[in-house]
Amino acid sequence: MEGLLLSHPGIADVAVIGYPAEEGNELPRAYVVKKDPNLKAQEVVDWVRERVTPYKRLRGGVVFVDAIPKSPSGKILRRELKDTAVKEYKAKAKL
Repeated sequence: MEGLLLSHPGIADVAVIGYPAEEGNELPRAYVVKKDPNLKAQEVVDWVRERVTPYKRLRGGVVFVDAIPKSPSGKILRRELKDTAVKEYKAKAKL
């Protein structure tokens, strides 16, 4: 999924994680570093929708970030993104 997203001309870097959903399920969510400052989240969602099967669509949304957290060797630190997503989900659940 990340390889596909990196082929989008408006995306500089990306990481995809599972965003928590009801009943313990997860939905694909993309954290995106923009190359094009005018890029909108819905544009990314629509672009992916045209290229993947329904279960791979970004139903967890698109979040724009300044940088993707990476280790010194360049590996994406998904745990950091996942922890942030879980905190966000729990905060929304309390509302």
